[in-house]
Amino acid sequence: MNVSRSGYYEWLNRPISNRDQENTKLTKMITEIFIQNRNIYGTRRISKKLSENDIFISRRRIGKLMAIAELTCKTKRKFKVTTDSRHNKIISPNLLDRKFDVASPNKYWVGDITYIPTSGFVILVVSF
Repeated sequence: MNVSRSGYYEWLNRPISNRDQENTKLTKMITEIFIQNRNIYGTRRISKKLSENDIFISRRRIGKLMAIAELTCKTKRKFKVTTDSRHNKIISPNLLDRKFDVASPNKYWVGDITYIPTSGFVILVVSF
């Protein structure tokens, strides 16, 4: 690694810097705030909570400390309505009319679409 032996041992025995000590304290505080608020607080809310305790640091630094501590907030997507009953378009007639008992197979075919939300993407399940 092209490092002298004396330089390595000096680095090994060097005391922890003030900045690293401060980062350790801040990371503990950020983690506590994050966990107390169900893992949904991001840098803005954490910054606001810290400022209530007279600790003023930038959101960027909070973000870096959260990344090092592997804290990622859960984001909730806004609910989007996928069906709209109030329209003036043609509505298909209900041919089945709740007659679920049939005498022979392949007389009625029905289908369904189900959206299954997961982290990151949505799975679309189509069944017949």
